[in-house]
Amino acid sequence: MGALPHQRWVFPPIDPESCDALIRALGCTPSLAEIYLRRGLTTPEAVQAFLEPETLELPPPNTVFPDLDLAVELLQRAIARGDKITICGDYDADGMTSTALLLRALRHLGADIDYEIPSRMQEGYGINERIVQDCYERGVKLILTVDNGIAALQPILKARELGLTVIVTDHHDVPAQLPPAHAILNPKLVPPTSPYHTLAGVGMAYTLALSLAQRLGKWRQLVRPLRELCTLGTIADLAPLTGVNRRWVKQGLQTIPTSSLVGVQALMQMAGCLPEQETSLKPTAVGFRLGPRINAIGRIGDPQVVIELLTTDDPARAQELAALCEETNRRRQELCAEIEAQAIAHLEASGFDPQQEWVLVIVQPGWHHGVIGIVASRLVERYGVPVFIGTYEDETTIRGSIRSIPECHVFEALEATKDLLLKYGGHRAAGGFSLRAEHLAAWRDRLRAFAQTCLQPEDLCPLVTIDAEVSFDQLTWDFYAQVEQLQPFGSENPQPVFCSRGVRILEQAPMGQQGEHLKLTLEQNGRRMIAKAWRWGQFFPLPTTVDVAYALTAHTWNGETYVELELKGVKPSLTWHVPEPPNHPLPRWQSLPPLTTLLPQLRDHILLYGYGRPDVPANLTTATIHYDRPRDRCRTLILWSLPPSSTHLRWLLAIAQPEVVYVGCQQPAIAAVTTLILSIQRHLKETSSLNLLALSQTYWIAPCTLVAILRHLGYSCEGFAPTLSITEELARLQRWYQLQAKDLARLAQTWGTS
Repeated sequence: MGALPHQRWVFPPIDPESCDALIRALGCTPSLAEIYLRRGLTTPEAVQAFLEPETLELPPPNTVFPDLDLAVELLQRAIARGDKITICGDYDADGMTSTALLLRALRHLGADIDYEIPSRMQEGYGINERIVQDCYERGVKLILTVDNGIAALQPILKARELGLTVIVTDHHDVPAQLPPAHAILNPKLVPPTSPYHTLAGVGMAYTLALSLAQRLGKWRQLVRPLRELCTLGTIADLAPLTGVNRRWVKQGLQTIPTSSLVGVQALMQMAGCLPEQETSLKPTAVGFRLGPRINAIGRIGDPQVVIELLTTDDPARAQELAALCEETNRRRQELCAEIEAQAIAHLEASGFDPQQEWVLVIVQPGWHHGVIGIVASRLVERYGVPVFIGTYEDETTIRGSIRSIPECHVFEALEATKDLLLKYGGHRAAGGFSLRAEHLAAWRDRLRAFAQTCLQPEDLCPLVTIDAEVSFDQLTWDFYAQVEQLQPFGSENPQPVFCSRGVRILEQAPMGQQGEHLKLTLEQNGRRMIAKAWRWGQFFPLPTTVDVAYALTAHTWNGETYVELELKGVKPSLTWHVPEPPNHPLPRWQSLPPLTTLLPQLRDHILLYGYGRPDVPANLTTATIHYDRPRDRCRTLILWSLPPSSTHLRWLLAIAQPEVVYVGCQQPAIAAVTTLILSIQRHLKETSSLNLLALSQTYWIAPCTLVAILRHLGYSCEGFAPTLSITEELARLQRWYQLQAKDLARLAQTWGTS
């Protein structure tokens, strides 16, 4: 049997009363209500607006973006005077689609327009002084940035000194000092509650282009093609699919299948995602098929290919360019697979332990900088820790990418170590950096220290976030259709993930050219489902009875469509119980004196229990000594240390029935959190039925501590009382072990025994 994936399953907390209220108001199932709440949709009105984003009341953009009217006026004036305009774009999907969108729009509106994209390898991100100087020498009068510029203080200052007009459109975080542009359009400058706050760069470009077209009375022919480009860029950039993004993307996906843009049609044909009928395209087709083909060009090719593809009106040329995108994407896939394999081999050979290292920092020569960010994401999925991956630009300089887990803020990590860096940037989940090779070891140590300030040991494994627990009986077409109403899925509206318990694996087999995937037949309570597990070949074969986490997909075969499962996680199934202690008489409680003083005074049977308890020399007492568990009634109970919980203590009292209990002060040595988690995971591979009292006694932890660990691993342990985090439960356990005889005497009065 293969090793199971090491995962933590998390059910984000929801308010039960809010859940009941949504069920009553909407008439929906509890599972759907949980999905809504876990997306922050707490009222029927919020749910309705989310499911029908076209009903969202949008304020006019010029009332949201203070510089929008000025930007429109500057562009209108430049077009009227025939001034040369240059768009300064970027080489990622957002930057390329933004550039194409504004290029197409401004050409339609009569502008004298061209564009510049900085070199990913030689220049890096954003407008620079070389581009500004080049524009000036070519007689450009207005520079329009897209998806960059908000932090370009010096280049824009230079442009102003040269007498150029500058309009910045960007969506990245706003620095303390804004650049001296004539107009700045950035959704991060508007309140977070605004539906425009989550716009990608292409969404900001779309807003400007439509506003200008409406001012010039030439907008009708532009709306649909520009919205389709906006949709491509928004999804490919992983922008949050909330607010106005959700509205525009949903509209764009409905028209892309019949797009008039020959480049989009050629790209869909090359990617094999042209719908058989004129139906809405799913975001997954954009995110996993079109997006990578666009992004591959920016990563290892020439961005001009994509920009020409999205602006050409020549079908033959579009086919040529789409074929080039396809070829480049295939090469990108090969590079990613090669670098990922090399990284994993290096980490396995060096014995990398996420629980000891806290962060993964890996740097190797010869890796292509354009794709290491993708590899970083895959390493996060595999190891569950923040990943800092780099390669050498030259003998002395390292340049790299970062991907993180939710609990570790990338930009804060970079800020905390900026004295060792040459350049850096990013946000919560991702970033980039460069540093001198001589500083690498010190930087790794500093990153590890930073991680220990914001992470708990239990955070250091791959995360699966569960939306609801369901049975296979609930997985009907009607339920699938209701879940699909939440489309489009993407950033901040992920595809819902469900879990089902006690599932039997009837059949399983590897699939794919190298057996890298799995296909399974699952059964629960007589209902069978087909499931696929991508990139799970290493875990074959899986145990026969498991809990599964999955997303729902539709699969068509021989003209019939079925609901299938796409596995996200697997765990051994678990049943648990806590034996309830019987009633027992309450003893007297006294502090434990030295054994050499106490034992000579005692007769009859004595139970000596506790962590690290000694063996009693035969000449010290004439009493019969029982160790750990009594074989008969013991009038005296000596607690060298307390048992792990009050329930354990009550069982000792019920079995031994002592008249007096002497309470010692020995503190059990509790294993580290990571050791506990790994030990319990190993135990779960051996049995699916747990006696929580027996298992918690093994590790000298309370049942509630054990349940906190099980819940961290994704087991709901329904019926057990709510628990704190593992760290908080361990702190509570330490306080328990410090109780004295007088404390236990008071506690015993609450047990209701006699």
